[in-house]
Amino acid sequence: MFKKRNAISKLWLKFTDKPKYKEYKYDFVNYKQFQFTASLTGRVNSIDKIKAITDVNHQLNLIHSGNAGDIIYALPTLKKIHELTGAAINLYFRLGRPMDLPLYSTHPLGNVMLNQKMADMLFPLIRSQAYIDSCEIYTDQKIDVDLDYFRSGLIPMNKGNIARWCGYVTGVSADLYKSWLSVEPDKTFADTILIARSGRYQNTEIDHSFISKYPKLAFIGVESEYNDIKKYLPNIQWIQMNDFLQMAQTIAGCKFFIGNQSFPYSIAEALKVPRILEVAFDVINVVPEGENGYDFFFQDHFEWLVAHLNGDK
Repeated sequence: MFKKRNAISKLWLKFTDKPKYKEYKYDFVNYKQFQFTASLTGRVNSIDKIKAITDVNHQLNLIHSGNAGDIIYALPTLKKIHELTGAAINLYFRLGRPMDLPLYSTHPLGNVMLNQKMADMLFPLIRSQAYIDSCEIYTDQKIDVDLDYFRSGLIPMNKGNIARWCGYVTGVSADLYKSWLSVEPDKTFADTILIARSGRYQNTEIDHSFISKYPKLAFIGVESEYNDIKKYLPNIQWIQMNDFLQMAQTIAGCKFFIGNQSFPYSIAEALKVPRILEVAFDVINVVPEGENGYDFFFQDHFEWLVAHLNGDK
């Protein structure tokens, strides 16, 4: 049976027995996952169980704690539930859940998956979808389905397709080849190649410099990411977003989109715009599905795809 160590005991183990310390860290992660799984009671994990609730209540209350991209990838499951039941779909955000990051990695939200600012950015986009009745911060509302069960440790999160996780835990198969976000495109960017590239999930074999030959380029993301891409594309424009509805409208209206496994790509995937995914070798858990979706590992393939979507090939 696993027994937690205090800080002094962990330090002593770290410096006296490194193999044992690594084993302890692995067991501790499994212990936290077990504790989390045990906290989720009354699982609703099939469409029959969901219908048993919606036939009585005519609505379904679901909760999700982020990250923002995970929330976007949960939406096709919610869309399918609405189509199958006709029920009002109410999505609640649980704020402040800790996020474990590798020591070498950073994230715009620091050490939590979802905060108030990020929720406020998400609200306009999610509330604008016809299959969502309401989207709010969780306080003490009655919850029918806890979508966080995909974090229980039972689903491998470094492989497969993020967009399937909530389908696995609810027993609902979403139509991932169809768009699950609908917005009014911003035609201002109809002749612009739009790029997003987070610091995480980068393919280190790839060089974006060749894209500088294309006349209209724009970047969406945080300032540090923009400063990084400017090293390769010095003339690229930075578009700052008021919220993620504006981001979705910009992506929907662009010539085509290039991104890695980060939040803006989740929107491009949801919209099914012409899109190119930069795949990281170490974590492959985003998969383009449906029309207009392409991905790559290597430079020559990348350059061909850009030329193809630009109409040069």
